[in-house]
Amino acid sequence: MSFEVLEQLEAKIQTAVDTISLLQMEVEELKEEKDKLAAEASELRSHREELEQKAQQMQQEHAAWQDRIRNLLGKMDEVE
Repeated sequence: MSFEVLEQLEAKIQTAVDTISLLQMEVEELKEEKDKLAAEASELRSHREELEQKAQQMQQEHAAWQDRIRNLLGKMDEVE
């Protein structure tokens, strides 16, 4: 092998090593982003569950008030 061929091979190997290093850094960045998004998704799920519980509680309170009002109206009808 001539010296030029060895230099070309060395350059190609160095390019491959550099590309691999860049790809590894990109993979790490993507893993960090994935972890961040997973944490955000978990937080959003938790918030949604809280809101669903509040909505259910509000619906129950609304139904209770409707029952009270119906009872009071029924009593008013009985008085008349």
